[in-house]
Amino acid sequence: MRTGRGVPPGGPVDFVARTIAEQLGKELGQNVIIDNKAGANGAIGASDVMRSPPDGQTLWLTSVGAAAINTSLYEKLAYNMQRDFVPVALVVNNVELFVVNPANPAKDAAEFVANSKKRKDPVAMASTGIGSIPHLAIEQLGDASGAQLLHVPYKGAAPAITDLMGAQVEGFFGDIPGLIGYVRSGKLKAIGVASTKRHPALPDVKTLAEQGIPNVDTNNWYALFAPAKTPPATVQALSEAVRRALVNPAVKARLLDTGADPAPSTPAELAALLKRDTDKWAKLIHDKKIKAE
Repeated sequence: MRTGRGVPPGGPVDFVARTIAEQLGKELGQNVIIDNKAGANGAIGASDVMRSPPDGQTLWLTSVGAAAINTSLYEKLAYNMQRDFVPVALVVNNVELFVVNPANPAKDAAEFVANSKKRKDPVAMASTGIGSIPHLAIEQLGDASGAQLLHVPYKGAAPAITDLMGAQVEGFFGDIPGLIGYVRSGKLKAIGVASTKRHPALPDVKTLAEQGIPNVDTNNWYALFAPAKTPPATVQALSEAVRRALVNPAVKARLLDTGADPAPSTPAELAALLKRDTDKWAKLIHDKKIKAE
């Protein structure tokens, strides 16, 4: 079986794919090959998988952006999630972590917001690009708190993090797996989690809701989809194999240690999540008039 992906090798999605691949192969009784298909914000990977035979041999591992955000962000897409794919299983949840430079005086997000309101100029907040989950988290934070924020889009997390450590920008929302190493080493300071509950890898970091900032709830989840017309029995068998792989103690421990939260689901549960997030992000993108460049 080949698992197609929509991002280049070496990133968080690639790590998750390679972490589960061996165990998933054992559960399925066949090899799982990771085939990176980067480009066009996930569209190249999506197009490749949707044209594959619906036999359960080719799957698309992707993040919430390509699955639930692109449809509102782009006027034209080469794929349609409802027409071209069937949900297989949620793989991991990746909530956004709010981080600042260690020299920032704010001890938490509430103080960061309060400090922003005392300034004449807005606080520069980095993101990984227009319409990305970090960007949408910034928009949610501004709406929920009244903070004075300036969105500064970057082409990916690496340059955004570099400029945050260099104090060129003052805050950043990012996936916990991509930030936890910086936090543990003291290079960045975590001041909030954009989720309804604290993260097991960072139990001392309060959620934004706990700090009096509601409705900042982001989840850059990763999930598996199969081409449309894949037989329901095949989809179900794949979903159950993914679940068994994710509850394997070694796989689960490795994912949790990096900040990824294993979250196996049924196909129906993933379908419901996809609809909820598609609707949620569509409203925010429409209200803020966000368009991809």
